[in-house]
Amino acid sequence: MDRFAERRFDDFRRVLENGQRVDNPLPYRNELLFSPVFDHLSPSLSRWIADARGRILSTDQDGSPGGREWRTLLDRTDRRTLLKAAIADEQPPPLTVRLLGADGQRRWCLVRLLRMTGTDGLVRYYGTVEDIHDRQDREARALERALAESREHYRWSVELSPQVPWTAGPDGAIEEVGPLWLNLTGMTAEQALGTGWLAALHPDDLTRTIAIWSAHLESGAPVDVDYRIRLCDGGYRWMRARASARRDAQGQIVRWYGTLEDVHAQKLAQHALAESEERSRLAVQAARLGIWDFDATTGVRRWSAEFRAMLGLSEDQPATSELALSLVHPDDRETLRVMLDAVAAGAVPPHFEATLRVHRANDGALRWIRSSGWTTRSESGRALRVIVTFLDVTEQRDVEDRIRWAATHDPMTRLPNRALWQATLDEMAERQARTGDRFGLLLLDIDNLKRTNDSLGHDAGDALLCAFARCLAAIAPSDAVLGRLGGDEFGLIAPSLTEGAALEAWCAKLIESLRIPHVHNGRSIDCGVSIGGALFGDHGDRAADLLKAADLALYASKASGRGRLTLFHSDLRAQAQQRSSMIGMARKIIADRLVTPYYQPKVDLRSGRVLGYEALLRWHHPRLGLQLPGSIAAGFEDAEIAVALTGQMLDAVLRDVRNWLQGGYDPGRVAINASAADFARDDFAERVLEQLALFAVPPEHLEIEVTETVFLGRGAGQVGRVLRHFSDAGVRIALDDFGTGFASLSHLKQYPVDILKIDRSFVSNIEQDAGDAAIVDAIVKLGGSFGMDVVAEGVESAAQADRLLAHGCTIGQGFHLGRPQPFAVITPPKA
Repeated sequence: MDRFAERRFDDFRRVLENGQRVDNPLPYRNELLFSPVFDHLSPSLSRWIADARGRILSTDQDGSPGGREWRTLLDRTDRRTLLKAAIADEQPPPLTVRLLGADGQRRWCLVRLLRMTGTDGLVRYYGTVEDIHDRQDREARALERALAESREHYRWSVELSPQVPWTAGPDGAIEEVGPLWLNLTGMTAEQALGTGWLAALHPDDLTRTIAIWSAHLESGAPVDVDYRIRLCDGGYRWMRARASARRDAQGQIVRWYGTLEDVHAQKLAQHALAESEERSRLAVQAARLGIWDFDATTGVRRWSAEFRAMLGLSEDQPATSELALSLVHPDDRETLRVMLDAVAAGAVPPHFEATLRVHRANDGALRWIRSSGWTTRSESGRALRVIVTFLDVTEQRDVEDRIRWAATHDPMTRLPNRALWQATLDEMAERQARTGDRFGLLLLDIDNLKRTNDSLGHDAGDALLCAFARCLAAIAPSDAVLGRLGGDEFGLIAPSLTEGAALEAWCAKLIESLRIPHVHNGRSIDCGVSIGGALFGDHGDRAADLLKAADLALYASKASGRGRLTLFHSDLRAQAQQRSSMIGMARKIIADRLVTPYYQPKVDLRSGRVLGYEALLRWHHPRLGLQLPGSIAAGFEDAEIAVALTGQMLDAVLRDVRNWLQGGYDPGRVAINASAADFARDDFAERVLEQLALFAVPPEHLEIEVTETVFLGRGAGQVGRVLRHFSDAGVRIALDDFGTGFASLSHLKQYPVDILKIDRSFVSNIEQDAGDAAIVDAIVKLGGSFGMDVVAEGVESAAQADRLLAHGCTIGQGFHLGRPQPFAVITPPKA
């Protein structure tokens, strides 16, 4: 909202010097150059520059409208004239137009302009505006007087006589009437005598006129009455009848002498003014405006009923400055005091505005009041009258506050959103950089919120978000600034947490408070949080650096198992750079098609016969040679990269399988790993089957290996559709790393899984760890009960192979049975 600025009255606080001569003329040099006094001696000249489209680029007048706002200073005719002249001629003749001044009045000005093309090739207009209003005004007044004299001469000479004289006896009977009565009414003087003149009166004025005339005949007081008379053409015209009685020596009325004057135009103007005032009054009431009317000459203040209602004042309370000041909010009181002082000193500008808070006198309610004031002045510039309108804008302010709040807050948790939180962080970082103070920053991620959304629905996830926000706000330091940064991520800035130990202690308190499960619709929901922390001054001297440090720490917390705080340290930046390097390298591998599949055999532990292969991703570094997938591990976390790598592996594997088949070899089933990102695409199965057809590879030679994480998430239904599409086409599905993730027995029943692969972590200790042996035994029996093949990964010794056979696992894969080899080295069995 606009505020009433004290500077608006600075121009009215100038004090003239006493005029004494000084020896040193230098202090007056600026006075000679810039004094407004010289504007009274010669017209003021303003310079301006506009672009080819007529937008004002610069002006030497402070506060002058720029851009296209100058158009509002001209009426439509002058605007068209100016634009037409600017287009038609490079240097048109000077134009006389009327410009709207700051006082709301139009002044005559002389505009000169020149169109030029600058060195940059752009067309610009250079011009001046010269104030010639006084000269033009004198000429206009002279012309107006001449016209008025001409009209008056015509009225006297041709149309009207200013007055119709008449006389009446002591009883009021008309005795004489001027000859122009006949011209006006068509009645002869004889017809008007006595009471005959009453026949010319308008019927609506007859009774009133007779009553007034009769009352004055009794009192002898002078008569002054308006009424309408019927003219020769049948119309009516307002006339003013005035008369005084001549008395004899004894005081008796001898005769009445009077005149009849045409006041029709004046009467119509009065009626029009009354109607205009009534319309204004109704408009003010409809707009709910209050009026404060100050007569600067008498010092009298008048407050309208609407304004008193705004302030909660009764009609009998006086309109004083002290009363107004007492109702204004203390923080806005000085603004009103400056305005009142300026009004009292006659130094108010032609127009001013202010928005103040007031406490209503009757109920103490806080209201926002917007005021707009206008000042009328005498020819000498002295303030005569100040009119101020007031409008209660409390509801509007409330709406604006709600809109502003909605733009800067998260509607669900009611915490500041990222924009407001980031702006606060930027401001705090700039301030603390100047003062040298420190503060702590934490980024917090709710663990497994997606799983809650997928398993219990988004209403449960939203309830968990709100519960977490309440918990966060409840235990946050009093000086903390909280924010929901998006999704499941929150932020906290706290000037009181300036040490790593303080951050750790507070985070431990938060993690402990979250151990109490949140209950939604009768179901308990666990809420964990991963936190990354950084300290301003230690880990960054700018907001962006500090936020990056906390983000790296948060990433480390999530990567290391979640549910913990990680404070930033320099190794995290190195790790981030390593991840970035991995992602960059993965993109280069894709761009240069450096992917090479290596094949590890799957062997029948009983006969040693190769049953098939698993295709493992390898790639050739130009300098370092063959590289394992771990060198680009971060790339697999990027969905786009993961899908592209799967696509290149599929092309290479199908090309090799086709070559084997064409050479008369039978590679069995070759397995290729697919990521969750692959299954997120609707057309994954269709694309794979199209590739099989393109390379002429029968579907029974392909296996798709998936991990348990593919079954989790919102797209579980789509995963099931894709897997069934594969199964129906003859492509077998293998569940990799079984027993290490979150897959349940229901997944084995729900999805068309053909093969269970026992994770190498259970196989490596099968000889020493009875628990691992029991798990292997359980998986083998589980797979048998579901009619699935069971493959043991990581078989690295004959003893492990024997133990697997003892538990009923007949298929193995590992270094003991065969290392991964490229296509050129492997020779599958003959078909």
